[in-house]
Amino acid sequence: MRASRLLSILLLLQTRGRMTAQALADEFEVSVRTIYRDIDQLSAADVPVYADRGANGGFQLLDGYRTRLTGLTPAEAEALFLAGLPGPAAELGLGDAMAQGQLKLLAALPDPMRADAQRPGKHFHLDPIGWFKGAEQVKLLPLIAPAVFGEKRLAIRYDSWKGVVERQLDPLGLVLKAGVWYLIGQVGQQVRTYRAASILDVQVLEEGFIRPPGFDLSTFWENWAQEYEQRMQQRQSSVRLSPRGMTILAREGQVIAQALRTAGPADDSGWREVTLPIESIEVATASFLALGIEVEVLAPPDLRDSIRQTAASVAARYS
Repeated sequence: MRASRLLSILLLLQTRGRMTAQALADEFEVSVRTIYRDIDQLSAADVPVYADRGANGGFQLLDGYRTRLTGLTPAEAEALFLAGLPGPAAELGLGDAMAQGQLKLLAALPDPMRADAQRPGKHFHLDPIGWFKGAEQVKLLPLIAPAVFGEKRLAIRYDSWKGVVERQLDPLGLVLKAGVWYLIGQVGQQVRTYRAASILDVQVLEEGFIRPPGFDLSTFWENWAQEYEQRMQQRQSSVRLSPRGMTILAREGQVIAQALRTAGPADDSGWREVTLPIESIEVATASFLALGIEVEVLAPPDLRDSIRQTAASVAARYS
């Protein structure tokens, strides 16, 4: 802990210039006496730090002294600052660590590169949550994340669609998808995906584990997500869409947008026939009813019946 504080003091002095003992003590939540001992330790290690006396005094480094990150280009520094997204880092319990890491990076950069390195944070903001939605609250995430990073086995109680189950798993990684956290874990020989918000309880076990040889989190997630979408949209429907209906559905994701590109020619009123994948009759009924008069479902018959019955029930309620 003290070694980390000594390095942080060095980087703070390098970044901010002169700082008083009280300011340093407040920064690290230690006593002024501790700061004086730390400064003595830095001096003993041949770090050229000296004190100015008086009301405006404080500690500072000898002019020209600097630690640097060798070979770091301006573009690389910008990319590193861009990667430090505060929201996900805070949810993982790494907010303070990210701030300290950025401070160290900033201190190690030459003066001309500092302003450029901070530019992405001034001109770019990532909001991964969809409109009219809130981020899922995953209270156990700060417990799960260290186990993932430290490769420690987990015992979880999970609220699955089949009911509450208990599992021991090897946590291979975490994925943030559209504001929703997923835990990727290996159970036996199977690698499974768990919605983190559905984990009711978690215990970090003492035993570690060995990651499967060649396992790549990004590749696994890309393949799993594609298979999941295909699995959830195994059935197909035939529909007629108005021009406005085509425009609305084009915003519903890559799978639907790709299907719309196969639409037939427009008739005299601009309507086009197209085959669309659907997850289930219930989900498709709600989705197509949301389009109102901009869509006519042609097939399958059970979907037409479901929409007709639902529409009749709505009409009866408002009669």
